[in-house]
Amino acid sequence: MGSGLLLRGAAALCARGLRAAAAGRLCPLLPRPRARLLSTGGAWCLRAALGPPGQGEPPRSVGRGRGAAHSEEEEEDGDEAELEELLAPGPPPGAQRLLVVHPAVKWGAKKPQLTTAELQIAEAVALINTLHNWTVLDKIILSTKTPEKKFIFGKGNFQILTEKIKGLPHITAVFLNIERLSPLTKKELEDAWGVTVFDRYTVVLHIFRCNARTKEAKLQIALAEIPLLRTNLKNEMSQLDQQRGGSRYIMGSGETFMEIQYRLLKEKEFKIRNALEKLRRKRSILRAQRERREFPVISVMGYTNCGKTTLIKSLTGDEGLQPQDQLFATLDITAHAGYLPSHLAVIYVDTIGFLSELPHDLIESFSATLEDVAYSDLIVHVRDISHPETALQKASVLSVLKNLNLPSHLLDSVVEVHNKVDLIERYQSPETNTIAVSALLGYGLEELKEEIERIVLKTTGKKILTIKVNLAGPQLSWLYKEATVQEVDVMPEDGTANVKVIISNSALGKYKKLFPQ
Repeated sequence: MGSGLLLRGAAALCARGLRAAAAGRLCPLLPRPRARLLSTGGAWCLRAALGPPGQGEPPRSVGRGRGAAHSEEEEEDGDEAELEELLAPGPPPGAQRLLVVHPAVKWGAKKPQLTTAELQIAEAVALINTLHNWTVLDKIILSTKTPEKKFIFGKGNFQILTEKIKGLPHITAVFLNIERLSPLTKKELEDAWGVTVFDRYTVVLHIFRCNARTKEAKLQIALAEIPLLRTNLKNEMSQLDQQRGGSRYIMGSGETFMEIQYRLLKEKEFKIRNALEKLRRKRSILRAQRERREFPVISVMGYTNCGKTTLIKSLTGDEGLQPQDQLFATLDITAHAGYLPSHLAVIYVDTIGFLSELPHDLIESFSATLEDVAYSDLIVHVRDISHPETALQKASVLSVLKNLNLPSHLLDSVVEVHNKVDLIERYQSPETNTIAVSALLGYGLEELKEEIERIVLKTTGKKILTIKVNLAGPQLSWLYKEATVQEVDVMPEDGTANVKVIISNSALGKYKKLFPQ
Protein backbone atom coordinates (compact mmCIF):
# COMPACT_ATOMS: atom_id res chain seq x y z
CA MET A 1 0.00 0.00 0.00
CA GLY A 2 2.87 2.37 0.84
CA SER A 3 4.37 1.72 -2.61
CA GLY A 4 1.03 2.52 -4.27
CA LEU A 5 0.69 5.79 -2.39
CA LEU A 6 4.26 6.67 -3.23
CA LEU A 7 3.66 5.89 -6.90
CA ARG A 8 0.59 8.08 -7.05
CA GLY A 9 2.57 10.83 -5.38
CA ALA A 10 5.38 10.42 -7.90
CA ALA A 11 2.95 10.48 -10.82
CA ALA A 12 1.42 13.65 -9.46
CA LEU A 13 4.89 15.09 -8.98
CA CYS A 14 5.82 14.11 -12.53
CA ALA A 15 2.65 15.68 -13.88
CA ARG A 16 3.38 18.83 -11.92
CA GLY A 17 6.89 18.91 -13.30
CA LEU A 18 5.76 18.36 -16.88
CA ARG A 19 3.12 21.03 -16.54
CA ALA A 20 5.88 23.12 -14.98
CA ALA A 21 3.82 24.20 -12.03
CA ALA A 22 1.62 26.29 -14.26
CA ALA A 23 -0.34 27.67 -11.33
CA GLY A 24 2.67 29.10 -9.51
CA ARG A 25 4.54 32.35 -9.85
CA LEU A 26 6.54 31.97 -13.05
CA CYS A 27 9.20 34.62 -13.27
CA PRO A 28 10.04 38.19 -12.36
CA LEU A 29 9.03 39.93 -15.57
CA LEU A 30 10.16 43.30 -16.79
CA PRO A 31 8.22 46.45 -15.85
CA ARG A 32 5.12 46.85 -17.94
CA PRO A 33 6.14 48.54 -21.20
CA ARG A 34 4.32 51.63 -22.35
CA ALA A 35 2.73 49.77 -25.20
CA ARG A 36 -0.10 47.39 -25.88
CA LEU A 37 -0.51 44.42 -28.15
CA LEU A 38 -3.69 44.92 -30.13
CA SER A 39 -5.41 43.25 -33.06
CA THR A 40 -6.44 45.12 -36.16
CA GLY A 41 -8.33 43.81 -39.16
CA GLY A 42 -8.05 40.15 -38.09
CA ALA A 43 -4.22 40.14 -37.97
CA TRP A 44 -1.92 40.86 -35.08
CA CYS A 45 0.00 44.12 -35.13
CA LEU A 46 1.74 46.27 -32.56
CA ARG A 47 0.63 49.73 -31.60
CA ALA A 48 2.51 52.08 -29.29
CA ALA A 49 0.45 53.63 -26.52
CA LEU A 50 2.94 56.29 -25.60
CA GLY A 51 2.35 58.82 -22.86
CA PRO A 52 4.44 61.43 -21.08
CA PRO A 53 7.90 60.32 -19.92
CA GLY A 54 7.66 57.83 -17.08
CA GLN A 55 3.98 57.04 -17.64
CA GLY A 56 3.24 53.32 -17.46
CA GLU A 57 6.33 52.48 -15.41
CA PRO A 58 5.67 51.36 -11.83
CA PRO A 59 7.43 53.37 -9.12
CA ARG A 60 10.53 51.64 -7.82
CA SER A 61 10.61 50.20 -4.33
CA VAL A 62 13.21 51.90 -2.16
CA GLY A 63 13.05 49.68 0.90
CA ARG A 64 11.19 46.94 2.71
CA GLY A 65 9.52 49.16 5.30
CA ARG A 66 6.08 50.74 5.19
CA GLY A 67 7.31 53.27 2.64
CA ALA A 68 8.06 50.64 0.02
CA ALA A 69 5.98 51.15 -3.12
CA HIS A 70 5.06 47.50 -3.63
CA SER A 71 4.72 44.53 -1.33
CA GLU A 72 5.81 41.10 -2.50
CA GLU A 73 2.15 40.18 -2.97
CA GLU A 74 1.56 43.19 -5.20
CA GLU A 75 4.65 42.37 -7.24
CA GLU A 76 3.44 38.81 -7.64
CA ASP A 77 0.02 40.03 -8.74
CA GLY A 78 1.73 42.32 -11.22
CA ASP A 79 3.79 39.44 -12.58
CA GLU A 80 0.67 37.33 -12.99
CA ALA A 81 -1.12 40.16 -14.80
CA GLU A 82 1.91 40.61 -17.05
CA LEU A 83 1.97 36.90 -17.76
CA GLU A 84 -1.73 36.82 -18.58
CA GLU A 85 -1.08 39.55 -21.14
CA LEU A 86 1.60 37.39 -22.74
CA LEU A 87 -0.74 34.39 -22.77
CA ALA A 88 -3.65 36.24 -24.33
CA PRO A 89 -4.56 34.32 -27.51
CA GLY A 90 -4.72 35.93 -30.89
CA PRO A 91 -8.00 37.27 -32.21
CA PRO A 92 -10.23 34.36 -33.17
CA PRO A 93 -10.56 34.19 -36.96
CA GLY A 94 -14.21 33.24 -36.47
CA ALA A 95 -16.08 31.05 -38.92
CA GLN A 96 -14.17 30.29 -42.09
CA ARG A 97 -15.35 28.68 -45.34
CA LEU A 98 -12.32 27.46 -47.20
CA LEU A 99 -11.03 26.05 -50.43
CA VAL A 100 -8.19 23.60 -49.72
CA VAL A 101 -5.50 23.66 -52.39
CA HIS A 102 -2.64 21.18 -52.59
CA PRO A 103 0.27 22.05 -54.90
CA ALA A 104 1.48 18.65 -56.13
CA VAL A 105 5.10 18.34 -57.20
CA LYS A 106 4.96 15.41 -59.60
CA TRP A 107 8.56 15.27 -60.71
CA GLY A 108 12.04 16.31 -59.65
CA ALA A 109 13.93 16.17 -56.37
CA LYS A 110 11.07 17.78 -54.39
CA LYS A 111 8.54 15.10 -55.29
CA PRO A 112 7.39 13.31 -52.08
CA GLN A 113 8.47 9.67 -51.98
CA LEU A 114 6.34 8.14 -49.22
CA THR A 115 2.93 9.63 -49.97
CA THR A 116 0.56 10.80 -52.69
CA ALA A 117 -1.13 14.11 -53.44
CA GLU A 118 -4.50 12.56 -52.55
CA LEU A 119 -3.29 11.54 -49.09
CA GLN A 120 -1.65 14.92 -48.52
CA ILE A 121 -4.81 16.85 -49.32
CA ALA A 122 -6.81 14.46 -47.11
CA GLU A 123 -4.56 15.39 -44.17
CA ALA A 124 -4.98 19.09 -45.02
CA VAL A 125 -8.76 18.68 -44.92
CA ALA A 126 -8.46 16.85 -41.58
CA LEU A 127 -6.50 19.80 -40.16
CA ILE A 128 -9.29 22.20 -41.13
CA ASN A 129 -11.98 19.88 -39.76
CA THR A 130 -10.20 19.98 -36.38
CA LEU A 131 -11.14 23.65 -36.00
CA HIS A 132 -14.54 24.71 -34.73
CA ASN A 133 -16.62 26.67 -37.27
CA TRP A 134 -14.12 26.06 -40.08
CA THR A 135 -15.68 24.37 -43.09
CA VAL A 136 -14.13 22.98 -46.26
CA LEU A 137 -16.27 24.07 -49.22
CA ASP A 138 -14.12 22.38 -51.84
CA LYS A 139 -10.66 20.98 -52.46
CA ILE A 140 -8.39 20.79 -55.47
CA ILE A 141 -5.01 19.33 -56.43
CA LEU A 142 -2.97 21.28 -58.97
CA SER A 143 0.45 20.33 -60.26
CA THR A 144 3.43 22.65 -60.01
CA LYS A 145 7.09 22.46 -60.94
CA THR A 146 8.34 25.14 -58.57
CA PRO A 147 6.18 25.66 -55.45
CA GLU A 148 8.68 28.25 -54.20
CA LYS A 149 7.72 30.68 -56.99
CA LYS A 150 5.81 33.83 -56.11
CA PHE A 151 2.48 32.53 -57.41
CA ILE A 152 3.20 28.86 -56.56
CA PHE A 153 1.75 27.62 -59.85
CA GLY A 154 2.39 28.16 -63.51
CA LYS A 155 0.27 30.64 -65.45
CA GLY A 156 -2.31 28.07 -66.62
CA ASN A 157 -2.99 26.41 -63.26
CA PHE A 158 -2.97 29.76 -61.49
CA GLN A 159 -5.72 30.96 -63.84
CA ILE A 160 -7.71 27.76 -63.23
CA LEU A 161 -7.43 28.27 -59.47
CA THR A 162 -8.39 31.94 -59.66
CA GLU A 163 -11.53 31.12 -61.66
CA LYS A 164 -12.46 28.37 -59.21
CA ILE A 165 -12.15 30.77 -56.26
CA LYS A 166 -14.33 33.33 -58.02
CA GLY A 167 -16.88 30.59 -58.67
CA LEU A 168 -17.28 29.99 -54.92
CA PRO A 169 -19.30 33.02 -53.77
CA HIS A 170 -19.36 32.03 -50.08
CA ILE A 171 -15.64 31.38 -49.71
CA THR A 172 -13.78 33.38 -47.05
CA ALA A 173 -10.27 31.89 -47.25
CA VAL A 174 -7.91 29.61 -49.13
CA PHE A 175 -5.72 27.03 -47.38
CA LEU A 176 -2.59 26.40 -49.42
CA ASN A 177 -1.10 23.14 -48.18
CA ILE A 178 2.46 24.52 -48.05
CA GLU A 179 4.65 24.66 -44.95
CA ARG A 180 5.21 28.42 -45.06
CA LEU A 181 4.33 31.20 -47.50
CA SER A 182 6.64 34.16 -47.85
CA PRO A 183 5.14 37.55 -46.93
CA LEU A 184 5.36 38.66 -50.57
CA THR A 185 3.61 35.55 -51.89
CA LYS A 186 0.86 35.79 -49.28
CA LYS A 187 0.22 39.44 -50.12
CA GLU A 188 0.21 38.83 -53.89
CA LEU A 189 -2.18 35.89 -53.61
CA GLU A 190 -4.58 37.74 -51.30
CA ASP A 191 -4.59 40.71 -53.66
CA ALA A 192 -5.29 38.42 -56.62
CA TRP A 193 -8.04 36.38 -54.98
CA GLY A 194 -9.58 38.88 -52.58
CA VAL A 195 -9.66 36.42 -49.65
CA THR A 196 -7.37 35.48 -46.76
CA VAL A 197 -4.71 32.88 -47.56
CA PHE A 198 -3.50 30.41 -44.90
CA ASP A 199 -0.49 28.10 -44.99
CA ARG A 200 0.23 25.07 -42.77
CA TYR A 201 2.08 27.22 -40.26
CA THR A 202 -0.89 29.52 -39.56
CA VAL A 203 -3.44 26.68 -39.54
CA VAL A 204 -1.42 24.43 -37.17
CA LEU A 205 -0.62 27.41 -34.96
CA HIS A 206 -4.32 28.19 -34.64
CA ILE A 207 -5.08 24.54 -33.80
CA PHE A 208 -2.42 24.69 -31.09
CA ARG A 209 -3.85 27.94 -29.75
CA CYS A 210 -7.35 26.44 -29.53
CA ASN A 211 -6.19 23.22 -27.83
CA ALA A 212 -3.66 24.60 -25.33
CA ARG A 213 -4.78 24.32 -21.71
CA THR A 214 -1.81 25.04 -19.43
CA LYS A 215 0.14 28.28 -19.18
CA GLU A 216 3.28 26.55 -20.41
CA ALA A 217 1.61 25.36 -23.62
CA LYS A 218 0.16 28.83 -24.17
CA LEU A 219 3.57 30.42 -23.62
CA GLN A 220 5.15 28.07 -26.14
CA ILE A 221 2.48 28.91 -28.68
CA ALA A 222 2.99 32.62 -28.02
CA LEU A 223 6.70 32.08 -28.75
CA ALA A 224 5.90 30.22 -31.97
CA GLU A 225 3.65 33.13 -32.97
CA ILE A 226 6.51 35.67 -32.87
CA PRO A 227 7.67 35.01 -36.48
CA LEU A 228 4.09 35.50 -37.67
CA LEU A 229 3.83 38.76 -35.76
CA ARG A 230 7.04 39.96 -37.40
CA THR A 231 5.68 39.06 -40.83
CA ASN A 232 2.39 40.86 -40.20
CA LEU A 233 4.26 43.88 -38.87
CA LYS A 234 6.46 44.02 -41.93
CA ASN A 235 3.44 43.82 -44.22
CA GLU A 236 1.55 46.54 -42.34
CA MET A 237 4.56 48.83 -42.28
CA SER A 238 5.07 48.44 -46.03
CA GLN A 239 1.45 49.49 -46.54
CA LEU A 240 1.96 52.50 -44.26
CA ASP A 241 5.08 53.44 -46.19
CA GLN A 242 3.08 53.45 -49.40
CA GLN A 243 0.30 55.53 -47.87
CA ARG A 244 2.17 58.21 -45.88
CA GLY A 245 5.72 57.08 -45.19
CA GLY A 246 6.67 54.91 -42.21
CA SER A 247 9.97 56.47 -41.22
CA ARG A 248 8.63 59.29 -39.05
CA TYR A 249 10.05 59.68 -35.58
CA ILE A 250 7.69 59.46 -32.62
CA MET A 251 7.59 62.36 -30.15
CA GLY A 252 11.28 63.11 -30.54
CA SER A 253 12.24 59.69 -29.17
CA GLY A 254 14.82 59.08 -31.88
CA GLU A 255 12.94 55.93 -32.95
CA THR A 256 10.79 55.48 -36.02
CA PHE A 257 7.35 53.98 -35.65
CA MET A 258 8.59 50.70 -37.14
CA GLU A 259 11.62 50.59 -34.83
CA ILE A 260 9.30 50.96 -31.82
CA GLN A 261 7.14 48.07 -33.05
CA TYR A 262 10.14 45.78 -33.51
CA ARG A 263 11.49 46.74 -30.09
CA LEU A 264 8.17 45.95 -28.41
CA LEU A 265 8.02 42.63 -30.21
CA LYS A 266 11.56 41.82 -29.10
CA GLU A 267 10.63 42.66 -25.49
CA LYS A 268 7.61 40.35 -25.71
CA GLU A 269 9.80 37.51 -26.98
CA PHE A 270 12.32 38.16 -24.19
CA LYS A 271 9.61 37.95 -21.53
CA ILE A 272 8.19 34.73 -22.97
CA ARG A 273 11.63 33.10 -23.08
CA ASN A 274 12.27 34.22 -19.49
CA ALA A 275 9.00 32.67 -18.35
CA LEU A 276 9.75 29.41 -20.19
CA GLU A 277 13.25 29.28 -18.73
CA LYS A 278 11.79 29.67 -15.23
CA LEU A 279 9.44 26.79 -15.97
CA ARG A 280 12.33 24.72 -17.31
CA ARG A 281 14.32 25.22 -14.11
CA LYS A 282 11.31 24.31 -11.97
CA ARG A 283 10.75 21.18 -14.05
CA SER A 284 14.40 20.27 -13.57
CA ILE A 285 14.05 20.48 -9.78
CA LEU A 286 10.88 18.37 -9.78
CA ARG A 287 12.50 15.87 -12.15
CA ALA A 288 15.42 15.46 -9.74
CA GLN A 289 12.97 14.79 -6.90
CA ARG A 290 11.19 12.23 -9.07
CA GLU A 291 14.46 10.50 -9.98
CA ARG A 292 15.29 10.08 -6.29
CA ARG A 293 12.13 8.02 -5.97
CA GLU A 294 13.48 5.84 -8.79
CA PHE A 295 10.27 5.21 -10.72
CA PRO A 296 11.12 4.42 -14.37
CA VAL A 297 9.68 6.94 -16.85
CA ILE A 298 8.37 5.83 -20.26
CA SER A 299 7.70 8.49 -22.91
CA VAL A 300 4.96 7.54 -25.37
CA MET A 301 5.43 9.34 -28.69
CA GLY A 302 4.00 9.18 -32.19
CA TYR A 303 2.30 10.94 -35.07
CA THR A 304 -0.77 12.95 -34.16
CA ASN A 305 -3.92 10.84 -33.72
CA CYS A 306 -2.00 7.54 -33.70
CA GLY A 307 -3.63 6.42 -30.45
CA LYS A 308 -1.02 7.35 -27.80
CA THR A 309 -3.56 8.46 -25.19
CA THR A 310 -5.76 5.41 -25.77
CA LEU A 311 -2.74 3.14 -25.34
CA ILE A 312 -1.72 4.80 -22.06
CA LYS A 313 -5.28 4.52 -20.78
CA SER A 314 -5.28 0.79 -21.57
CA LEU A 315 -1.85 0.25 -19.97
CA THR A 316 -2.66 2.14 -16.78
CA GLY A 317 -6.43 1.88 -16.39
CA ASP A 318 -6.52 5.64 -15.83
CA GLU A 319 -10.20 6.52 -16.30
CA GLY A 320 -9.37 10.22 -16.20
CA LEU A 321 -7.90 10.01 -19.70
CA GLN A 322 -10.37 10.89 -22.44
CA PRO A 323 -8.87 10.14 -25.88
CA GLN A 324 -10.25 12.16 -28.80
CA ASP A 325 -10.29 11.21 -32.46
CA GLN A 326 -8.75 14.43 -33.76
CA LEU A 327 -5.40 15.93 -34.69
CA PHE A 328 -3.38 17.53 -31.87
CA ALA A 329 -5.86 16.65 -29.13
CA THR A 330 -2.86 16.46 -26.74
CA LEU A 331 -0.65 19.54 -26.40
CA ASP A 332 0.07 19.44 -22.68
CA ILE A 333 2.35 16.61 -21.54
CA THR A 334 0.77 14.50 -18.81
CA ALA A 335 2.03 11.66 -16.59
CA HIS A 336 0.17 8.49 -15.57
CA ALA A 337 1.13 5.73 -13.13
CA GLY A 338 1.02 2.06 -14.12
CA TYR A 339 2.43 -1.37 -13.26
CA LEU A 340 4.41 -3.91 -15.28
CA PRO A 341 3.86 -7.71 -15.00
CA SER A 342 6.39 -7.97 -12.15
CA HIS A 343 4.43 -5.29 -10.26
CA LEU A 344 7.20 -2.79 -10.99
CA ALA A 345 5.71 0.71 -10.79
CA VAL A 346 6.37 2.98 -13.79
CA ILE A 347 5.23 6.37 -15.06
CA TYR A 348 3.92 6.77 -18.63
CA VAL A 349 4.29 10.23 -20.18
CA ASP A 350 1.84 11.30 -22.90
CA THR A 351 3.50 13.72 -25.34
CA ILE A 352 2.45 16.08 -28.13
CA GLY A 353 1.84 14.40 -31.49
CA PHE A 354 3.98 15.09 -34.55
CA LEU A 355 3.06 16.11 -38.09
CA SER A 356 4.85 15.91 -41.42
CA GLU A 357 6.18 19.27 -42.58
CA LEU A 358 5.58 20.71 -39.13
CA PRO A 359 7.08 24.21 -39.28
CA HIS A 360 10.47 24.52 -37.58
CA ASP A 361 9.33 27.46 -35.42
CA LEU A 362 6.60 25.30 -33.89
CA ILE A 363 8.96 22.42 -33.16
CA GLU A 364 11.52 24.76 -31.60
CA SER A 365 8.93 26.48 -29.41
CA PHE A 366 7.96 23.11 -27.88
CA SER A 367 11.55 22.01 -27.33
CA ALA A 368 11.33 23.02 -23.64
CA THR A 369 8.51 20.52 -23.16
CA LEU A 370 10.08 17.78 -25.25
CA GLU A 371 13.39 18.03 -23.41
CA ASP A 372 11.83 15.87 -20.67
CA VAL A 373 11.89 12.99 -23.15
CA ALA A 374 15.70 12.96 -22.89
CA TYR A 375 15.38 11.98 -19.23
CA SER A 376 13.11 9.02 -19.91
CA ASP A 377 14.21 5.44 -19.36
CA LEU A 378 12.43 4.27 -22.51
CA ILE A 379 10.61 5.66 -25.56
CA VAL A 380 7.57 3.86 -26.97
CA HIS A 381 6.88 4.91 -30.57
CA VAL A 382 3.22 4.33 -31.42
CA ARG A 383 2.22 4.01 -35.09
CA ASP A 384 -1.26 3.94 -36.62
CA ILE A 385 -0.51 0.96 -38.81
CA SER A 386 -3.91 1.22 -40.52
CA HIS A 387 -3.11 4.67 -41.92
CA PRO A 388 -2.13 4.70 -45.61
CA GLU A 389 0.74 7.08 -44.83
CA THR A 390 2.12 5.07 -41.91
CA ALA A 391 5.63 4.89 -43.46
CA LEU A 392 5.76 8.68 -43.92
CA GLN A 393 4.46 9.20 -40.40
CA LYS A 394 7.20 6.96 -39.01
CA ALA A 395 9.85 8.89 -40.93
CA SER A 396 8.46 12.22 -39.62
CA VAL A 397 8.56 11.05 -35.98
CA LEU A 398 12.07 9.59 -36.25
CA SER A 399 13.29 12.82 -37.87
CA VAL A 400 12.02 14.89 -34.93
CA LEU A 401 13.46 12.44 -32.39
CA LYS A 402 16.90 12.68 -33.98
CA ASN A 403 16.73 16.48 -33.85
CA LEU A 404 16.01 16.43 -30.10
CA ASN A 405 19.63 15.42 -29.35
CA LEU A 406 18.50 12.41 -27.34
CA PRO A 407 21.07 10.05 -25.79
CA SER A 408 22.09 7.30 -28.21
CA HIS A 409 21.06 4.52 -25.81
CA LEU A 410 17.54 5.96 -25.73
CA LEU A 411 17.25 6.05 -29.53
CA ASP A 412 18.67 2.53 -29.85
CA SER A 413 16.13 1.01 -27.44
CA VAL A 414 12.92 2.54 -28.86
CA VAL A 415 9.98 0.10 -28.73
CA GLU A 416 7.92 0.38 -31.93
CA VAL A 417 4.23 -0.38 -31.46
CA HIS A 418 1.91 -1.05 -34.38
CA ASN A 419 -1.47 0.17 -33.15
CA LYS A 420 -4.98 -0.22 -34.57
CA VAL A 421 -4.33 -3.73 -35.94
CA ASP A 422 -8.01 -4.45 -35.36
CA LEU A 423 -8.68 -2.37 -38.48
CA ILE A 424 -6.55 -4.70 -40.65
CA GLU A 425 -7.66 -8.28 -41.22
CA ARG A 426 -5.05 -10.86 -40.15
CA TYR A 427 -2.33 -8.29 -39.73
CA GLN A 428 1.25 -9.54 -39.88
CA SER A 429 4.03 -7.01 -39.34
CA PRO A 430 6.50 -6.86 -42.22
CA GLU A 431 9.10 -5.43 -39.83
CA THR A 432 11.08 -7.17 -37.10
CA ASN A 433 11.29 -6.02 -33.47
CA THR A 434 7.78 -4.53 -33.45
CA ILE A 435 4.75 -5.30 -31.32
CA ALA A 436 1.24 -5.37 -32.79
CA VAL A 437 -1.54 -4.09 -30.52
CA SER A 438 -5.05 -2.77 -30.49
CA ALA A 439 -5.09 -0.19 -27.71
CA LEU A 440 -8.86 0.07 -28.04
CA LEU A 441 -9.59 -3.66 -27.75
CA GLY A 442 -6.65 -4.60 -25.50
CA TYR A 443 -4.98 -6.98 -27.96
CA GLY A 444 -1.21 -7.41 -27.53
CA LEU A 445 -0.90 -5.31 -24.37
CA GLU A 446 0.58 -8.07 -22.19
CA GLU A 447 3.33 -8.73 -24.73
CA LEU A 448 4.02 -4.97 -24.85
CA LYS A 449 4.24 -4.76 -21.05
CA GLU A 450 6.70 -7.65 -20.98
CA GLU A 451 8.92 -6.00 -23.58
CA ILE A 452 8.78 -2.67 -21.73
CA GLU A 453 9.73 -4.44 -18.50
CA ARG A 454 12.67 -6.25 -20.13
CA ILE A 455 14.17 -3.02 -21.46
CA VAL A 456 13.42 -0.96 -18.34
CA LEU A 457 15.20 -3.49 -16.10
CA LYS A 458 18.17 -3.42 -18.45
CA THR A 459 18.41 0.37 -18.81
CA THR A 460 17.78 1.24 -15.17
CA GLY A 461 20.14 -1.40 -13.77
CA LYS A 462 17.45 -2.80 -11.47
CA LYS A 463 18.05 -6.36 -10.24
CA ILE A 464 15.73 -9.24 -9.42
CA LEU A 465 17.00 -10.76 -6.16
CA THR A 466 15.83 -13.03 -3.39
CA ILE A 467 16.63 -11.59 0.05
CA LYS A 468 16.24 -13.46 3.33
CA VAL A 469 14.67 -11.26 6.01
CA ASN A 470 13.86 -11.57 9.69
CA LEU A 471 10.09 -11.23 10.08
CA ALA A 472 10.50 -9.77 13.55
CA GLY A 473 12.44 -6.82 12.18
CA PRO A 474 11.59 -3.92 9.85
CA GLN A 475 13.31 -5.35 6.75
CA LEU A 476 10.16 -6.56 5.00
CA SER A 477 8.26 -3.29 5.42
CA TRP A 478 11.36 -1.40 4.24
CA LEU A 479 11.52 -3.54 1.08
CA TYR A 480 7.83 -2.93 0.38
CA LYS A 481 8.49 0.79 0.59
CA GLU A 482 11.80 1.06 -1.29
CA ALA A 483 11.65 -1.84 -3.77
CA THR A 484 9.13 -3.90 -5.74
CA VAL A 485 8.23 -7.04 -3.81
CA GLN A 486 7.20 -9.91 -6.10
CA GLU A 487 6.98 -12.91 -3.79
CA VAL A 488 7.24 -13.61 -0.06
CA ASP A 489 8.01 -17.22 0.95
CA VAL A 490 7.51 -17.41 4.73
CA MET A 491 9.41 -19.99 6.77
CA PRO A 492 7.59 -20.03 10.14
CA GLU A 493 9.94 -22.48 11.79
CA ASP A 494 12.70 -19.90 12.09
CA GLY A 495 10.68 -16.66 11.73
CA THR A 496 12.23 -15.65 8.38
CA ALA A 497 11.09 -15.21 4.80
CA ASN A 498 12.67 -15.34 1.36
CA VAL A 499 11.56 -12.17 -0.42
CA LYS A 500 11.87 -11.88 -4.20
CA VAL A 501 12.28 -8.21 -5.10
CA ILE A 502 13.14 -5.86 -7.95
CA ILE A 503 15.57 -3.38 -6.47
CA SER A 504 17.90 -0.65 -7.72
CA ASN A 505 21.60 -0.56 -6.94
CA SER A 506 21.18 2.49 -4.69
CA ALA A 507 18.31 0.94 -2.74
CA LEU A 508 20.27 -2.30 -2.37
CA GLY A 509 23.20 -0.34 -0.98
CA LYS A 510 20.93 1.38 1.54
CA TYR A 511 19.46 -1.98 2.56
CA LYS A 512 22.87 -3.52 3.20
CA LYS A 513 23.92 -0.48 5.22
CA LEU A 514 20.73 -0.48 7.34
CA PHE A 515 20.54 -4.25 7.80
CA PRO A 516 24.07 -5.71 7.72
CA GLN A 517 24.19 -9.48 7.81
